[in-house]
Amino acid sequence: MKEYILTLSCPDRVGIVHNVSGWLLKQHGNIIDSQQFGDHETRRFFMRVHFRLPEAHDVDTLHASFSGVAERFDMDARIHDHEHRSRVLLLVSRQGHCLNDLLFRAHTDQLPIDIVGVVSNHRDFENLARSYGLPFHHLPVSPDTRAEQEARILEIVERKNVDLVVLARYMQILSNELCRALEGRAINIHHSFLPSFKGARPYHQAHARGVKIIGATAHYVTADLDEGPIIEQNIQRVNHGMSADALTRVGSDVESLVLARAVRWHVEHRILLNGQRTVVFD
Repeated sequence: MKEYILTLSCPDRVGIVHNVSGWLLKQHGNIIDSQQFGDHETRRFFMRVHFRLPEAHDVDTLHASFSGVAERFDMDARIHDHEHRSRVLLLVSRQGHCLNDLLFRAHTDQLPIDIVGVVSNHRDFENLARSYGLPFHHLPVSPDTRAEQEARILEIVERKNVDLVVLARYMQILSNELCRALEGRAINIHHSFLPSFKGARPYHQAHARGVKIIGATAHYVTADLDEGPIIEQNIQRVNHGMSADALTRVGSDVESLVLARAVRWHVEHRILLNGQRTVVFD
């Protein structure tokens, strides 16, 4: 038995589920899990089906078989091999909590990913990466060398057949060209204080303002800085007795959790784009 995941979005109309189920029946498929959502505002329909077939098939062959249904309903449809483990490249600067969390989750099989390397503009976490047996790529960057540095990042992405790039607190603004090259396969994490607390030391700024809630947001990377489609968010209440360092520790935990969820949902094909928003089948 072989398992696959079908994801699709299309204009909402009668007969979509019936035709998808009929195609699966012809393949002698068995549905393990199915989720769907119809958006009344955009009039689009979204669906994720985890199914099992009695024999293994090439994904391209399944796509060709499903093409009749996809064309009939004007679907954006994808079929994924459930056993395929996404190849992930991590980017980091000098804050290592998200990096450390993802490395541990992957190492202990809490995340179904294969991390193929760590890229950083600093050497702070070289030993951490190498302790997991991972290549560490030190790519320092300056305004004069940004184009060359980003070209080397893309070269690593292509050479290692990377499926997903994760900005695990990588504190460099990506160029429009790199954002476009990684469209739909790059996830960023940031504190949810934006735009209220821009720049450096956001938790210290928040402490000075006496905030009562802190949080984090994971989103897809686009050329519009920190405005890509949101995947996951979370918050944690804080109080007047907590220092700026305490807020930083709480915020780091929230960021790590939110990013890990976003990565999991992406590699499990649970996220479908709905304009500037996302549909997340968790």
